[in-house]
Amino acid sequence: MARYIVRIARNTGIVLLFLLAALLGSVSGIVFAFGGDLPQISALDDYAPSTITRVYGTHGDVVGEFAIQRRVIIRYQDISPTLRNAVLAAEDDTFFQHFGLSIPHIVLAAIKDLIEFRKAAGASTLTQQLTRKLFLKDEKAWSRKVKEALLTIQIEKRYTKEEIFTMYCNQMYFGHGAYGVEAASRLYFAKSAKDLSLEEAALIAGILQGNVRQSPYVNMDAAVRRRNYTLDRMAEVGFVTRVDAEDAKKKPVVTRGDPALQASTIAPYFLEEVRKELEARYGAKQLYENGLTIQTALDLKLQEVANRALDHGLRRIDHLHGFRKPRRNVLEERHAVETFKHPRWDRPMAEGDIVPAVVANTDASTIGLRAGELRVTIDRKGFAWTRKTNPSQLVRAGDLVEARLLTVDAATHTATALLDQPPAVEGAVLALDNRTGQVKVMVGGYSFERSKFNRATQAFRQVGSAFKPFVYTTAIDRGYTPTTILQDVPVTFPGGAGSPPYSPQNYDHKFEGPITLRHALEESRNVPAVRFMDQLGPKQVVAYTRRFGLTSPLPPYLAVALGAAEATLLEMTSAYSVFPNQGVRMTPYSVLKVTDREGNVLEENRPEPKDAIRADTAYVVMNLLRGVVQRGTAAKAASLDWPIGGKTGTTDDFSDAWFIGFDPDITLAVWVGYDIKKPLGAGMSGAEAALPIWIDIMKAWIGDRKDPPKFEPPGNIVFVSVDKGSGTATDDGAAGSIHEAFIAGTQPGSMR
Repeated sequence: MARYIVRIARNTGIVLLFLLAALLGSVSGIVFAFGGDLPQISALDDYAPSTITRVYGTHGDVVGEFAIQRRVIIRYQDISPTLRNAVLAAEDDTFFQHFGLSIPHIVLAAIKDLIEFRKAAGASTLTQQLTRKLFLKDEKAWSRKVKEALLTIQIEKRYTKEEIFTMYCNQMYFGHGAYGVEAASRLYFAKSAKDLSLEEAALIAGILQGNVRQSPYVNMDAAVRRRNYTLDRMAEVGFVTRVDAEDAKKKPVVTRGDPALQASTIAPYFLEEVRKELEARYGAKQLYENGLTIQTALDLKLQEVANRALDHGLRRIDHLHGFRKPRRNVLEERHAVETFKHPRWDRPMAEGDIVPAVVANTDASTIGLRAGELRVTIDRKGFAWTRKTNPSQLVRAGDLVEARLLTVDAATHTATALLDQPPAVEGAVLALDNRTGQVKVMVGGYSFERSKFNRATQAFRQVGSAFKPFVYTTAIDRGYTPTTILQDVPVTFPGGAGSPPYSPQNYDHKFEGPITLRHALEESRNVPAVRFMDQLGPKQVVAYTRRFGLTSPLPPYLAVALGAAEATLLEMTSAYSVFPNQGVRMTPYSVLKVTDREGNVLEENRPEPKDAIRADTAYVVMNLLRGVVQRGTAAKAASLDWPIGGKTGTTDDFSDAWFIGFDPDITLAVWVGYDIKKPLGAGMSGAEAALPIWIDIMKAWIGDRKDPPKFEPPGNIVFVSVDKGSGTATDDGAAGSIHEAFIAGTQPGSMR
């Protein structure tokens, strides 16, 4: 019997050894078959996943971002213990004990596969999930599973648990373009991962299994269920007490981010200029994946004011042309008024906002609208600008219109509003720092979504009377003075071959006779400017203009004096900055510094000065342009009570309206017009169309400052009291006198 037992034991041992050898052979075969085909995990030594390139403004605020994956790299110590435990409880609570593979989980998953004939969830460890995301595809094949296991073991042998966990938290996707726990924390709760509360950490950990499907922005019920599941798991494994878990489950989910605004910016035209410039230098991969830091001088607060001011100004002009029939009717698209949804309605709506709304009904005097949960009413005052008295003449049920909210009652979900519409007219705004040339503000049009064409940098438009300062600069540099007498009388110049004679006219079709150069510029008289250009020589004036940086074609014709030639808003703004900057033109630029993700400086740009005109000439012309604001065509801006100068510009058919103005620190320019050249409307001059927008922006620039900067005169500038009308010298303080600036030797009574 004993011999029989020994024989059985020996045979069993042989079988076990055979099975062990077979198993080792199979493993060796698998390793041999797949080992040579595995990626090199040593690449993780320099783990550098795609991260966000951020563009910053002058005060450190984020202007915008470039990214394929919206990721913010975080260190292990910056992941709060609460979030660590939430991730572990939800995904792999034995992570710090296993060697990369969880045998109990694998066995349970295999049993479920056999019994339920479906893939079981929860079998993969954190390391396996990381391996799959970094090196493999999510395919349901045994070869992939074998490779995953082999790579997982290699990763576990090469890296510490803390390193693996950190890579996992930086790599995983959390929906809405957010990769990694830091980007997810900012997206959902507008805070860092190290500051998350228990219920917030549980919600983020719960999203891992379902990505967007369990986002609170997509399915709040699903998000709450996964959060509560994670809290229960945290209690089960002892990471939190059951009492704390139950208390956290009772708290509502309060999100503070907005996925619709993740990639938005209040300066899209500026951001696009930066993108084009840097992509040309560094390539798309470097820009979108390598987490560059880009410093600019953009003033975001002033940019926001400029956006609003331009929007308001364009709508004001657009209203003069009446109401246009709405382009979209949701009923015609087979939507019901009560169930139609618009993406804008997912964000808060407050007084002053202009929001899309669907017409629900009309009666004899009111329009009823729906904007999400809001019931909006527009009375006759709200559509009086349309010059229609019956709402049925304007809209019908189902029309999608714009409403400017006047009052909002959150308790009753009701509001009152004004009827509005997207303006057909376009415009642009640009501001440059006088001393550096840095771009402070850029608005390239009414809406970047409607048109990517940047009217601040790409549109060549006739500049109208904004060209006249270049004519008078040529004169001042040649010895003429603000008191030089010019003739505002009818004149006719012979036309060229086959062209009729040229007889310039003033805006008011009147003539004032002999007037000073100052008066001619302040009142933007056309005839004296053309006569003066003829006297100076068109070729000489054009040559001077080139010094200011204008590169577009400038034919040496007399009509160029009145702005018949074209230029961009950027060129004109840079040119005007010469006057307050003592004759020096600073090359405009947007990017100050670029650093890589390690902090290495890739480029650092500095101001590039170019001498344009003499400092004394620049000061005299600057002083002349101050008079345009104090007494001339831009007198509306005098109410700002600030050291400013500038010039209006209007084309003869009112198709282009300009105002370019400056103080000692910045030059700010506004252009208004249609993309397809046509009149803005009768009387829509630079003073009427562009100047009000400029004033609104300049008010914000001035703010509550009480100590204004000063225009410092060069040493050879002298001041003399002269009669405003005749230009003759007078006693200080005499009636009708002004304090005039002269280059030494050109003042009244001097010999030069």
